[in-house]
Amino acid sequence: MPLSQIPVAVLGATGSVGQRFVSLLDNHPWFKVVALAASDRSAGQKYSQAARWVLDDPMPAYARDMLVVPASTDCIDAKIIFSALHTEIANEVEPQFAQAGAAVCSNASSYRRGIDVPLLLPEINADHVQLVKHQRASRGWSGCIVTNPNCTSTGLTIALKALDNAFGVKQVIAVSLQALSGAGYPGVPSLDIMDNIIPNVANGGEEEKVEWEPRKMLGTLNENKIEMADITFSAHTNRVAVIDGHTVCASVKLEEAVEPEAAIQALREFTSHHSARDLPSSPRPVIEVREEADRPQPRLDRLAGKGMTTVVGRVRRDPILGLKFVVLSHNTIRGAAGASIYNAELLVNEGLL
Repeated sequence: MPLSQIPVAVLGATGSVGQRFVSLLDNHPWFKVVALAASDRSAGQKYSQAARWVLDDPMPAYARDMLVVPASTDCIDAKIIFSALHTEIANEVEPQFAQAGAAVCSNASSYRRGIDVPLLLPEINADHVQLVKHQRASRGWSGCIVTNPNCTSTGLTIALKALDNAFGVKQVIAVSLQALSGAGYPGVPSLDIMDNIIPNVANGGEEEKVEWEPRKMLGTLNENKIEMADITFSAHTNRVAVIDGHTVCASVKLEEAVEPEAAIQALREFTSHHSARDLPSSPRPVIEVREEADRPQPRLDRLAGKGMTTVVGRVRRDPILGLKFVVLSHNTIRGAAGASIYNAELLVNEGLL
């Protein structure tokens, strides 16, 4: 635990993920928000005026009267930058903060594929955070960029890690049912999504992300390089009329045939990497297994472990690949803002600020 609170800032603070950052950072034991940044049209306004609050929890008192500032190193002095910026803007702005010495914990996809950029889920690959040392040396900056994965990749990859450790994973077919909040605000027009399922998530490249990102996260850090996991993925991504909580139906081929009971035991017994086990945002438990025939459900299970726990259910035999299950995770907590905060805690714990 740091001796004093660390100054942090949120970029893209008025958007739906930015609001989740603002909410989760309220009374955080390690971090103190010193700046909320957004577009030029919001700069200079009080946060309560600039943000159309969309979360169920009320806007934290600390944020209401803070003046929104531009997302610029000239306006922000913080050790940790939480980025909820759109990809195109993040691509330009995030390196500026890293160059200025800040640790950028990004929710954007801009740098996830960078060979020297950690793509982190601390429960499963906390050791990958050491890649920032190589990043600093190769890019000549004192700060860093670390990323969290696409919100659909998150819960699926955590469940696969438990199975891969126990049995080895070879092939995955995944079908997502993705919540509306993943599209941001105002998101999907009501006439498009009501009484409907959209079988192509509109922000582009979603299926490719789900097919590629888990291979990096499940890969091995070998000196200054991530060796990608030798797993084949096929993904179908769909938008559904659920507010929060991404559901993924997965069929998995393991290196050896296992009974569902053995898979359930491996999922239940999975624990976080030791350096990520006791952080403020650590999920408790990492994975919750439901044995009811109709769980997990977003409305009932998305807030398990304060939204940080991955919930798995319907673990059963698959007649083609061997094993299948349903996995649920909260897309704007574990899959977005909570993920970046967890990554920042890991950076602090490892002495990498």
